Amino acid sequence: MNNWLYGLFILVLGVLSFFTGEIVTFVMLGLILVSLNNINLTLKKSNKSD
Repeated sequence: MNNWLYGLFILVLGVLSFFTGEIVTFVMLGLILVSLNNINLTLKKSNKSD
């Protein structure tokens, strides 16, 4: 997924969470998304060095 797709996904989730009142869920999903992205990038970097 490209960076602009992540932005679009976050924007859609943010608007949806604003109208449903699930702001805490949106924040938690954002933290999970960022941490999974960091794990993915770290694994890709470690595979390239081998």
